[in-house]
Amino acid sequence: MEKIRLTQYSHGAGCGCKISPALLEEILNKQSHRQIFDQLLVGNHSNDDAAVYDLGNGTAIVSTTDFFMPIVDDPEDFGGIASVNAISDVYAMGGKPIMAIAILGWPINKLPASVAGKVLDGSRKVCAEAGIPLAGGHSIDCPEPVFGLAVTGIVPVPNLKKNNTAQEGDRLYLTKKLGIGITTTAQKRGIVQEDHLAEAKHSMLTLNKAGEKAGELSYVHALTDVTGFGLLGHLVEMCEGSNLSAEIDFAEVPRFDFLDSYIGQKSMPGGTQRNWDSYGSKISELNDYQRAILADPQTSGGLLISVAEDKTEKFREVMQTLGHDLKPIGRMIAKSGKTVLIK
Repeated sequence: MEKIRLTQYSHGAGCGCKISPALLEEILNKQSHRQIFDQLLVGNHSNDDAAVYDLGNGTAIVSTTDFFMPIVDDPEDFGGIASVNAISDVYAMGGKPIMAIAILGWPINKLPASVAGKVLDGSRKVCAEAGIPLAGGHSIDCPEPVFGLAVTGIVPVPNLKKNNTAQEGDRLYLTKKLGIGITTTAQKRGIVQEDHLAEAKHSMLTLNKAGEKAGELSYVHALTDVTGFGLLGHLVEMCEGSNLSAEIDFAEVPRFDFLDSYIGQKSMPGGTQRNWDSYGSKISELNDYQRAILADPQTSGGLLISVAEDKTEKFREVMQTLGHDLKPIGRMIAKSGKTVLIK
């Protein structure tokens, strides 16, 4: 049987098919009535990664969902990447995932059911690695393949991390390299080198377990994960929510070391321009190369962590025990004319 390439069946790829930040803000701001729930610690009144509900016993429930169209051709990898990406939202709140249910849209007249089964196999493997069951789900007949999870987690209320609580002077850290959108676009165009794609897949399939540990650290002031809006988009949310600006040292931002060739071949996803159109006016002057990387939509990207300035060495030691050797990429500063300044 001819090998199936899942990316041929979707108009978007991974988190690159997210609605742009500006359009999403317009949609959410059109809500005519918002109910108030005292136990809802985090809801859609802020631009955070998951909803959080206080159970009243010192523990809160974390609830999130994420799904997208194929970003890679292999169905098992697609299921795994989509699952890592969804589970990440629980880690990004400082939480511990406890259960997931699947969301599957499948073009049953185009793709065999057995291929969908492989997508689920990939998801089960990731859920097992996270120590949670894939406990159920829902499926529909859909024009394009879609997969993701709804994930439930728990977090002790004191460990809850938000994306709008950074403090002036905090140092910023990023736990994964940028360039996923550039690399997967090169795959779709048929110009990617296999070793480059393998490195990108490995990154996307790596769980952000460090987020749960970060929840235990009082000197971690803010936390989010970097996905479809790119590093700049998620940093803008952190800055605006915290009423601060940020300064980024571009030379210190982790990125795949093979991106130059693909950028030179204009292998950038459409989401990069949509992102820039949404928040470019809030960013200090930067060149096309910097924009291609900093606004690149990430799928299953890393954690962006805001850490107290006097605890950076202690933080680095904790992260090293988890396999992360991190250096600061910037810092939070007093609010200035631009939300993010690039050095």
